[in-house]
Amino acid sequence: MKMKTKAVLAIMALSYAPLGVAGNKAEYPNVKVAEFVIEKLDVTSLPSTLWPKKEKGKKTFADYGFTVQTVDETEAVIEAAGGVKRLAIRVLDQKSSGIYVCFAEPGESGGPAKTQSVLVLKRNDPSALLKGRESFREFAACPVIGGSDSTATSY
Repeated sequence: MKMKTKAVLAIMALSYAPLGVAGNKAEYPNVKVAEFVIEKLDVTSLPSTLWPKKEKGKKTFADYGFTVQTVDETEAVIEAAGGVKRLAIRVLDQKSSGIYVCFAEPGESGGPAKTQSVLVLKRNDPSALLKGRESFREFAACPVIGGSDSTATSY
């Protein structure tokens, strides 16, 4: 009798598993993607070359006092209070597995970027913040500049 009960419970669990997984699928928007990134990115997950100072209880650009200077469908420029730090964000590609973005710290007076790198942003469920990590995927529109390794290596 115990074996029959276990088998029935296992079958029930397996039959409901696809519904649970489908409900947790984190989808990404198709419009206003740059705005979505600004609102939903956990900046503490960014590489230290882009975000060296973490503060307790702060996770998003808004928490850190950044304001949007310009934003459109795929590009945005944000700035910290007093212009201390400025970041340019450009959406390069978007897949169901994540959003590829180019993060750049613009140079002085519109000059070349001080640092620039490609990050892939992902989240596990629709209510979670996006987490960023450096991408191994390269984009001609966003060559790596600065950071811990200032030379890009191709294999």
